[in-house]
Amino acid sequence: MSTSGKVAVAGVVAAIVLFWTVGFWAGLLVLIGVPAAAYLLLDSSQRRRLRGLSRKQIGR
Repeated sequence: MSTSGKVAVAGVVAAIVLFWTVGFWAGLLVLIGVPAAAYLLLDSSQRRRLRGLSRKQIGR
C-alpha cells in the first residue's frame, strides 16, 4: 500500500473514532478546523511551496 493510501485509511479511522467519541458535528469541526488552522499558520513562502507541490503532483 502506498504512503498516501495509508494516510487516507488512517484519516478514515480517525474520523470514525472521533465521530463516535464526540459526536458528528464536533468531529466534523475538528476534522475541518485542524488542517485549516495548520494551513493558516504557515507563512506565505511555505504556502506557495505547498501549492507548487500539489500542482506538480496533479500534473504527473
